Amino acid sequence: MLILQRKVGESLLIGEDVEISVLSVEAGRVRLAIEAPKSVSILRAELRSAADTNREAAGEGASPLALLDMLQSGGSGDRKPEK
Repeated sequence: MLILQRKVGESLLIGEDVEISVLSVEAGRVRLAIEAPKSVSILRAELRSAADTNREAAGEGASPLALLDMLQSGGSGDRKPEK
């Protein structure tokens, strides 16, 4: 893992065609701008975790209430939905 520090207005490059710029830092939140080709998928980690959990649950026959509970708890993916 690479850890970098950037100030507002600074950016970093990933490969040749992905640029991430820091727009603002306020109250513990960072706003980022990401420039990338349309072929590059950009997804927040918690949404990917929820999608993975949904796929697993569909195969296990989990109840919709268990899935809803998992999503409302932040989608950490640590708990398996009840059958």
